Amino acid sequence: MAKLALVLLLFTLFMAMPLLQSTFGESSKEVASITNTSPTLFGAVFIFDDPLTEGPEGTSRLVGRAQGLYGSADQQELGLLVAVNFVFTTGKFNASSLTILGRNVALNPPAEMPIIGGTGVFRFARGFVMAKRHFLNVASGNGVLNYNVFVIHY
Repeated sequence: MAKLALVLLLFTLFMAMPLLQSTFGESSKEVASITNTSPTLFGAVFIFDDPLTEGPEGTSRLVGRAQGLYGSADQQELGLLVAVNFVFTTGKFNASSLTILGRNVALNPPAEMPIIGGTGVFRFARGFVMAKRHFLNVASGNGVLNYNVFVIHY
């Protein structure tokens, strides 16, 4: 009978991405219309495929891609529904992924979101991420998000 080992990993990842507006970056595309009168962008949905790096600098080592979507799902405040896969492309996690699904109140960091699963070495993964803005250029809308990852897997 094979033994299962419980492993807790703690690490930090950074994701550079256009925030909130599809016109601010090439990798984010608006896929649903919203009313121009919504103060929270309610109904806006964005798809992204952005670099996942070890650090916040543009020269940081690429470890994978952050692929998913976020949508404005709150009519009272800027509350986002976030679904993202961290797809690892190098090192011991190559070809593995973590899946995050949760709520991010964009103007009230940090956001705690659950890890709901994974693939490869992250099969049966559970845990959470703490996400916060590392950098935001309001004029361009581009930013860098910092994800502290706490994951248990077998």
